[in-house]
Amino acid sequence: MTVPDLARTPLHDRHVAAGATMVPFAGWSMPVKYTSDVAEHHAVRTAAGLFDISHMGQIVVSGPDAAAFLDHALAGRLGTLAPLQSRYTMMLTPGAGIVDDLIVTNTNLPGEGTLAPDDTAPTPTRFLVVANAANRTAVVRALTEQLVRCEDPADRYDVEVTETGRALLAVQGPAAAAILADLVDDGTLRLDPAAGVGLGDLRYYRTVPGWFAGGDVVISRTGYTGEDGFELAVDPASAGELWDALLRAGEPRGLVRAGLAARDTLRLEAGMPLYGHELTTSTYPFQTGLGRVVATSKPDFVGRDAYLLAEAEDDAHPAPVLIGLALEGRRAARAGYPVLDDAGAPVGTVTSGVLSPTLGHPIAMAYVPPSMSEVGTRLAVDVRGSSLPAVVVDLPFYRRAKES
Repeated sequence: MTVPDLARTPLHDRHVAAGATMVPFAGWSMPVKYTSDVAEHHAVRTAAGLFDISHMGQIVVSGPDAAAFLDHALAGRLGTLAPLQSRYTMMLTPGAGIVDDLIVTNTNLPGEGTLAPDDTAPTPTRFLVVANAANRTAVVRALTEQLVRCEDPADRYDVEVTETGRALLAVQGPAAAAILADLVDDGTLRLDPAAGVGLGDLRYYRTVPGWFAGGDVVISRTGYTGEDGFELAVDPASAGELWDALLRAGEPRGLVRAGLAARDTLRLEAGMPLYGHELTTSTYPFQTGLGRVVATSKPDFVGRDAYLLAEAEDDAHPAPVLIGLALEGRRAARAGYPVLDDAGAPVGTVTSGVLSPTLGHPIAMAYVPPSMSEVGTRLAVDVRGSSLPAVVVDLPFYRRAKES
């Protein structure tokens, strides 16, 4: 793919002007770093980092049947989401492999939705589905294909599936809440009082809509770094102004621009899977330790029968499972490197690995047989012909300190 073929986010020119190293990623021209990826990583752990994640897919599913439709199309239970609540879930193939991992938000305000005659909670009618950049087309296609319940054209979900086209910015780190609070306090960001929640009361995986520069903004307390943080969806025409406002407010608190390299090392330390590495269409959710997000009690969803069959077969013939590895030395284990047993025989494969900036030693995630997945098991990784000692450790590798 040549450079002109790459899509550009609304912030592209600002990245270039700031000296970012731009690279192709999932069909987009994206900043991999601005100065030092390690320095950007440390800034997120100690202060805050500002990321452009506008390449992510943002898909609106709306209509009277939106809740029932998503409960059918996705593996999680989405119809029970409270207003402005988010949930991590997955889209499966009919064979129960992973199409993508997603965050789904009920974007109805309190009191909105389809009212039930028995005064129970309204049924949600509008959701936002956030997909990985590399899978946005696949997710939209799969959702569109699932709109028809059966061959009868009259028996359809009354639902629309559209992409928002919005830019998406992420502020991540211990200072993230204070930075956004400054913008709320000075009136740069205004929150919708109908949401019934202030920024300080916004819990993890909750959302509040509002306004910025005369247009809508949606602020979600979510992220992909293992730190506290927020993601802000805004009209592309206002994205640059919001980016600049966040930089100004964040500078006194240590905020820095951060690129894809820091985002990857941060998510790996936090034990968060990445599609194409830990998650694939050949991987079942229970192998990744994420079987909890699959609502097998639902009577029907895409991939349900195959998933239950795979779980049953796993009892007799266990599939490889995802583990964390801590390595000795300073050399990182990269995706695809073989994992070895104590006799030097290959028993698994590394999916992601890095020299951890926070911990100071190499870490990796890998798939190995369940018999070798117990914490404390001694293994090794073949790093370009050298067998480096490794030990199985709990995931995540890093967990942020909770506020007292």
